[in-house]
Amino acid sequence: MSQESRDAAARVREILDESARVKRALASESAAAIARAAGVIADSFRNGGRVLLFGNGGSAADAQHIAGEWCGRLSRERAALPAIALTANTSDLTALGNDYGFERIFARLVEAHGRAGDVAIAISTSGNSPNVLAAVETARARGLRTIALAGRGGGKLAAQVDLALVVPSDDTQRIQESHIAIGHVLAELVDDELFPRA
Repeated sequence: MSQESRDAAARVREILDESARVKRALASESAAAIARAAGVIADSFRNGGRVLLFGNGGSAADAQHIAGEWCGRLSRERAALPAIALTANTSDLTALGNDYGFERIFARLVEAHGRAGDVAIAISTSGNSPNVLAAVETARARGLRTIALAGRGGGKLAAQVDLALVVPSDDTQRIQESHIAIGHVLAELVDDELFPRA
């Protein structure tokens, strides 16, 4: 193996070790909060509510991924659960961005789709995305429960939501990796609560 290959392999190990370290720290600091969030979501689904998810960039992709786990299935056959990624409809996003400005795109969609008893999951690595903050404000005004997936100490978002799940990292990649891990944990815990194995 060349020195270049050895250096690249060492870098791979370094990156994966750091990702694992961040997830271990998240487990240590936030396991109880993640479990509470799963309970909030399960209660909403049980009572006829839905989950609305939103974020920008990689967080938009995470919103769609997590919504897909509920609309489809995670690891067992069960009824579909109503989750909507507000990031998925380009016609909505471009019309609202054009007419109301980018900072209002998610707020307007929460207004369109959110009802009291639903849950809004706001995803932002910085916790400071203006359009995410505006949507949380609208969600709270409409009686939705609000959950944040954030990093970098939670930013402004952590103080605006009912429950903040903050990844203990300042590295966008490591935060996003932990966000999707949180999404999978939430989906699994909701399945366990609503569809217990026989």
